[in-house]
Amino acid sequence: MVEVIYDKVTGRSRGFGFVTMSTVEEVEAAVQQFNGYELKGRAMRVNSGPPPRREELPSRGFRSGGGGGGNFDSANRVYVGNLSWGVDNLALETLFSEQGKVMDARVVYDRDTGRSRGFGFVTLSSAEEVNNAISSLDGCDLDGRNIRVSAAEARPPRREF
Repeated sequence: MVEVIYDKVTGRSRGFGFVTMSTVEEVEAAVQQFNGYELKGRAMRVNSGPPPRREELPSRGFRSGGGGGGNFDSANRVYVGNLSWGVDNLALETLFSEQGKVMDARVVYDRDTGRSRGFGFVTLSSAEEVNNAISSLDGCDLDGRNIRVSAAEARPPRREF
């Protein structure tokens, strides 16, 4: 499945989209073949998102990009800041998996531009893993930048308009 993202007002492509693949091998082959590929004078940036979680429907497939939050215990969540533009969900998940069981890893993307906002959140399975991640990873280099890792604050309630 291919999904191109369009501007709601102008109807023009916003310059990015998502492709759902059937297998991890297909995803890896697509990233290998098309990342950096030049299309109409522009280099494509192709990366992979994490595989779907068990509780997600199988039809969602492998997808890259931002999303909302999940139903995860915020006590076991860390804020990860100062991320480079190239860091995606999979990179966060891979880095934090060294500290414990990663329940969720999300980079936050700008809704209008689709570009990373430079921060994200990782949910681990226990408070001990959270403390280990903060002490081990705060200030470490990820993709050329020293990331900031701290306990995530509870999400403020959304305002009604």
